[in-house]
Amino acid sequence: MSRTRGQAPGSGTAGSGTAGSGTAGHGSAGADLAAVSGSGGSREATALASRPSVLATPSGSGQAAPASPGPKRGPRVRAGAPFAAGRFPVVLYSHGLRSLPALHAALTSRWAAAGFVVVAPAYPRTNQSARSYTRDDVRNQPADAWRLIRHLVRLGARPGDPLGAHMDVDRFAVAGHSAGGHTTLGMFASGQPWPVRAGIVIAGGRIVAGLSRPLAPMLFVHGSADRIVPEPIGRAAYARCLGPAAFLSLTGQGHGEYLTPGRPGFAQVLATTTDFLRWTLYADRAALHRLPTDAAAPGLTTFTTRSLPVPVPAPRRS
Repeated sequence: MSRTRGQAPGSGTAGSGTAGSGTAGHGSAGADLAAVSGSGGSREATALASRPSVLATPSGSGQAAPASPGPKRGPRVRAGAPFAAGRFPVVLYSHGLRSLPALHAALTSRWAAAGFVVVAPAYPRTNQSARSYTRDDVRNQPADAWRLIRHLVRLGARPGDPLGAHMDVDRFAVAGHSAGGHTTLGMFASGQPWPVRAGIVIAGGRIVAGLSRPLAPMLFVHGSADRIVPEPIGRAAYARCLGPAAFLSLTGQGHGEYLTPGRPGFAQVLATTTDFLRWTLYADRAALHRLPTDAAAPGLTTFTTRSLPVPVPAPRRS
């Protein structure tokens, strides 16, 4: 999805990779998601030119039926679906180098079906279609993401805004893969800034915008055989966290094959990340207590925590 200069961040329309918020469920599948366009006009929005966002809101066309995480078919994105009533927490998702938001829809659309508005900006100098690509621009992306959050907060306070009316702008989480994970971590360089309540770092952890020692709950997901961002980089970032943190390691896996439905580990990644978001943004204690079980897959995953208020079962012996 592309956007011309002068449009506001979040001015997306229905299309490939659109993610939104479902009406209920944990790891729901088959939900209809309603895509909407954001509003524009602010100077700050204009400053974010060429940062398109994939946006959608809850569908009122019916409640999503609970299903096991990781089916090959995800929620359906349907333009014009009626909106569900109420406001929903927001997840800002950052892509990696030479990627696009739509390429992460297998994960983000399922988060949406579990009850979140998902916003996925395409960063102007690191996305797959960038005209002036440079990996060095990753250092600027945490600030870009914060500007987008401030814009969304303003939309949430604007009466009658078609997107803002469905966002609970007091409840944000940030997440990202690879360089998007570095971006996510960089957003916490100043501690635990409102309104972001949690972060998910997938195959990331490098320092790009100052040392980050988050107080907010953090979840790290990493393949143990990742050669692009080796797992020790993610482990080091995990160790620096000052607040509750968890680390899901996928044994023998690389830089992100576990993000593809049907591949080993996708079910565990989807369930664990969804549980984490529902705990941190909905205060869902049942989701918190599901974390160790949903993360577990003998021979495939290991799950460790620091200061997380939930017991982690001892590893099974073969």
